[in-house]
Amino acid sequence: MQLFKQLYPAFAITIVLTVLLGIIYPVIITGIAQLIFPRQAAGSLIERDGRVIGSSLIGQPFSGRGYFHSRPSAAGNGYDATASGGTNLGPTNQKLFESVKSAADSLREENAQSLIPVDLVTSSASGLDPDITPAAAEFQLPRVAKERGLNENELRRFVLEHTEGRQFGFLGEPRVNVLSLNLALDQLTGK
Repeated sequence: MQLFKQLYPAFAITIVLTVLLGIIYPVIITGIAQLIFPRQAAGSLIERDGRVIGSSLIGQPFSGRGYFHSRPSAAGNGYDATASGGTNLGPTNQKLFESVKSAADSLREENAQSLIPVDLVTSSASGLDPDITPAAAEFQLPRVAKERGLNENELRRFVLEHTEGRQFGFLGEPRVNVLSLNLALDQLTGK
């Protein structure tokens, strides 16, 4: 009987907290999110011609010469949201060194005169980063402009229009969403 008096409060509080924090709270917060931020709560999906083609929150591979390329991905087979994660390779790991060197060598062929931004040769911690730095977009300008038949300065202004600043003016770094930029570029050039 004494044991029951000691265990009952522990079991009762476990059940109450499980129902409260594991069911009721998530349902309320999800409902509020869907009311206040419906687009974000639905995954920030991007549609084209009535078909979902991606999310502004998850990176996608772009390999065509007329497109801005995303950061490399270490998630599954590349940008696999079910296998999110970085490489977990340390800075002294030979495999990381070789991967970065290989990526840098191929980028040097594309634009030998410019410094290569680090986000074009390394994956993000999640492997799903949808954004690149403005420097990474600038590095790719000559290739994209040549392939699309655009003036580099006009394309530079176009990229600047699609560059998001720091959140609230002080959080994070300026960034360019690759999917949004490439879709806007398709509209601009009629692809």
